[in-house]
Amino acid sequence: MAFPFFSLAKSRRTKPLLYDRDGVRVRVEAVPEYGMATIWDADVLIWAASQIMDARNRGAPTSRLLRFMPHQFLRFAGRPTGKLGYERFRAALDRLQSTTVLTNLRNDGSSGNVSRNTRRLHRFSWINEWSELTIAGGASRGMEIVLPDWFYQSIVNECLVLSIDPAYFALTGGIERWLYRLARKHGGRARNGWGFSFKALHEKSGSLARFSDFALDLRRLVKNQSLPGYWLSLSIDPKGKECIQVQSQEARES
Repeated sequence: MAFPFFSLAKSRRTKPLLYDRDGVRVRVEAVPEYGMATIWDADVLIWAASQIMDARNRGAPTSRLLRFMPHQFLRFAGRPTGKLGYERFRAALDRLQSTTVLTNLRNDGSSGNVSRNTRRLHRFSWINEWSELTIAGGASRGMEIVLPDWFYQSIVNECLVLSIDPAYFALTGGIERWLYRLARKHGGRARNGWGFSFKALHEKSGSLARFSDFALDLRRLVKNQSLPGYWLSLSIDPKGKECIQVQSQEARES
């Protein structure tokens, strides 16, 4: 959640997303035909993680292969279940499968296989493959997706999963969705929350928006207070840089 893995724009992005800071490298590349996977497409991964965690908690076997009916995801994410909803879902699967990620994140020796002073690069797509069974007329009889091992292992072995407020799926802006995910990762329900300068957030987001436009969006989020479960405020750091402070509503009211 804390790193830039997805496009924040609803328009097609083909320019690679690059992040290299504090020893963490992320490079996301898109196929021009489909464009880069978006933060809305990432809802599929949130749903998949919830299915795996549910099975794990029940003691049921888990797998990188998920079989399901499309309406299961569409209802989970609050998407329309008509023809357009199904078409957009298939397009999201195409972007998730064709987008490639190169990163050394979470490969720093925590598994015991390499030294903690080294980092191993790993390249993967968000979905290895997907398939759908349809009948005459195009009606879906079910889907299958195969998740990458990098993603699957983070769920079943490292439990790197955070709960998300259902209201998250109603957020329409890419930056507000990304900022909510960042808040969940960094702040959680910490009493004092956290803060970042606008410059740091712009770099961390991977957004193609001009910094001035990105800053306007952040100020608008503070004005509207649209992040579920969080309170936003503005501040100026000792260097005179504009910052945003994020605190959970729970901590703020206690």
